[in-house]
Amino acid sequence: MIRRLRWFAGLNQKNWSNKRLVNADLPGLERPNHLPMLDAVHEVAIYIHRFHNLDLFEQGWYKIKVSMRLEVGEDSYPGIPARVAQYEAPEVGSDNLCRVWMIDDTDNSFSTPPFQIRYARQDVFLSIMISFYLAFGEYDRESSAVILKFELMHAPMTATGSDLQSSLDGCSASVHEYKIPPKALLGLHSYCPVYFDAFHSVVVDTSVHISLLKASYRTTRQKVPRDCRDSEGTYDEDYVGSNKVMLIKALMAAHDILLEDLRRLSTGINQAIDLTEIVFESDDTKWVDSPLSARVVKSIDGEQSLKLLDGEEDGSHYINYRAGKSVQPFSWDDHLLNYFQTLANQLLHLWNIFLKFHRENKTKILEFLRKSWAIDRRTEWSIWMVYSKVAMPHQYLHNRVEGISLHHGLHRSSLNMRRLMDDPIQTAIMRAELHRRGIAQMRINNRSLQDMYLFGDPLLVPIIIVERMANVYRSASLDSSYISMENDARHVLLGNGSRSAKKWSGSSQQNGHVLRVVVFVHGFQGNHLDLRLVRNQWLLIDPDTQFLMSEANEEKTSGDFREMGFRLAKEVISFLKKKMDKASRRGNLKDIKLSFVGHSIGNLIVRTALAESMMEPYLRYLYTYVSISGPHLGYMYSSNSLFNSGLWLLKKFKGTQCIHQLTFTDDPDLENTFIYNLSKEKTLENFRNVFLLSSPQDGYVPYHSARIELCPAASSDFSKRGKIFLEMLNNCLDQIRSFSDHRVIMRCDVNFNASSYGRNLNTLIGRAAHIEFLESDIFAKFIMWSFPEMFR
Repeated sequence: MIRRLRWFAGLNQKNWSNKRLVNADLPGLERPNHLPMLDAVHEVAIYIHRFHNLDLFEQGWYKIKVSMRLEVGEDSYPGIPARVAQYEAPEVGSDNLCRVWMIDDTDNSFSTPPFQIRYARQDVFLSIMISFYLAFGEYDRESSAVILKFELMHAPMTATGSDLQSSLDGCSASVHEYKIPPKALLGLHSYCPVYFDAFHSVVVDTSVHISLLKASYRTTRQKVPRDCRDSEGTYDEDYVGSNKVMLIKALMAAHDILLEDLRRLSTGINQAIDLTEIVFESDDTKWVDSPLSARVVKSIDGEQSLKLLDGEEDGSHYINYRAGKSVQPFSWDDHLLNYFQTLANQLLHLWNIFLKFHRENKTKILEFLRKSWAIDRRTEWSIWMVYSKVAMPHQYLHNRVEGISLHHGLHRSSLNMRRLMDDPIQTAIMRAELHRRGIAQMRINNRSLQDMYLFGDPLLVPIIIVERMANVYRSASLDSSYISMENDARHVLLGNGSRSAKKWSGSSQQNGHVLRVVVFVHGFQGNHLDLRLVRNQWLLIDPDTQFLMSEANEEKTSGDFREMGFRLAKEVISFLKKKMDKASRRGNLKDIKLSFVGHSIGNLIVRTALAESMMEPYLRYLYTYVSISGPHLGYMYSSNSLFNSGLWLLKKFKGTQCIHQLTFTDDPDLENTFIYNLSKEKTLENFRNVFLLSSPQDGYVPYHSARIELCPAASSDFSKRGKIFLEMLNNCLDQIRSFSDHRVIMRCDVNFNASSYGRNLNTLIGRAAHIEFLESDIFAKFIMWSFPEMFR
């Protein structure tokens, strides 16, 4: 295997790169010898700024390997590494970073210097820009794709010297790929985060910069289609000419895009850039010869650009749509070549300005592009998200219990009862399936980089249905069924909204430090690292947040919820005091934002802890609460017979106290049961943001219990059991009922793709979807980046 090694010092690899590119097997146009050379390449520059270890499980040596390929049908053409720029040298004497990067000739890949990872939250600043060349060719732009591939290479800590390189090359720990759409090859400046997978939780801060440039070499000859040759085997001048027009149009578009992006970056980072020497005027184009006069020449984006003037049959004049005027034809060999050279030189000059500007402002540019990327992701990820606004449910009324006569709202009651009798689980599944079918028919055609973890097979990505609950007039006769809110102006907030706004406005000042703490609580027989994927996504949004992965109840989740809540409360208070003391020593602690994330019965543990008297001083700091499949209403009216049988066995032979409490068998009188009395505690009303995550595929937690809503079985139960359930439900809803625009209450239905589950016990009892919340972070990524203000 042949490799080229270079030290970190800036190198000019132009001659070396060009020599290799002459024989590169890339798509291009075969040209007759008598025609002037008109070639171009796409330069794809990848700036690798920082390797940030979120949560790698294994210490050792790591490096990032980057490669690029153009896929045309079954054929694949590699991008060729062209030049490398090392922006900053590593610290002198650093023993955790090798000083060489590598280019591999066998697979045309680039590898960063190896570096050691010893602990979590470790940063390694690489500051390297690698450029690849892709030939501008006549390939099918609809079916072709440029794939940018990042590989995480790993070697054990003990590897040294030559063994280190061989170990790293032989072990690819994880892969992350991006697709560069054809539109982006003319010009793109985008943030490109590389987040490998759940078992290799790192983020590599990179940005991608693309432009079309004149080639200083002749690309590999490729066969011209047979229908573009005449009977003697020579090339059709119309074919050759039209491709010259396409090339010049592409260069013009790349010039305009790059110029506009330079201005955008300059404004975005508030840093002036000198563009006074840019004098090229693209509207002064004269560019076609008479052989092309008989037909319309189309530009690369499919729009008509040149057309024969009406009444001009000899092809002596054309309309240039960009210039809006008639132009005279001229020879390809002189005017066109001169114009091509002028345009290409100006574009190259612009590109060099950008490279210099980027090197001087690399961090500011990366941060600006990252902010733009975060805004765009909410739009992109809405492909898999369905947003709706529904009316906040009010008091659920029972005809027998409340003594409401049948003549009162008879028609409305019958309609609502019919809606309640429908199976909400099947309705949610069908709604998600219909949306998934719509995705199958979509064609994504934009300039944004496409994360192949999502776009590789969009049908495997979870569908998330977000229902944002808003308040309406409170009425004793109003049934609690949800109604769509088509016009927010028709719904007036209650008069005490200003009080609520003040309540959650916080006491923080702009120049004060806000201590942000998030507590993660696992479920039944869980581990303190169960929610690490959600934590990692939160870290990406707000790296300064302090996290407590609760261990107080690890291996102790079979007992009484009261004991578990007490242990969690003590753990949280101890953690808070430690962080508050540290922040106070800095002298600028102005406010605290305390958030909780619970999975399964961890949510009941959270609510029990908040009900403890020792937590009362901290309730005013509560900010965001994320409930992931939490049985807030217990297992009353659970419809999963297999799971219910398992619960019965646990109670019968294990004597598990928490299972008795979940199933309301901890006391003969339902009014003395734990969950009923917990519903009376004001544990949710102090949170500014409440997210209730559920899944209709989750058989471990009743769907209505995770969503805190009425179920068909309870609506038709007129016994004391039904009354207790309605009281418990109303108690919980009273706590999350919103009285102000400053409070956000959402229900999020996560519908996983179950095709990969297969038929097994986990699928039959509903455990697969319940555990998917812990093994997948896509749902968390979608929700958190769509509502980042709730998680900062």
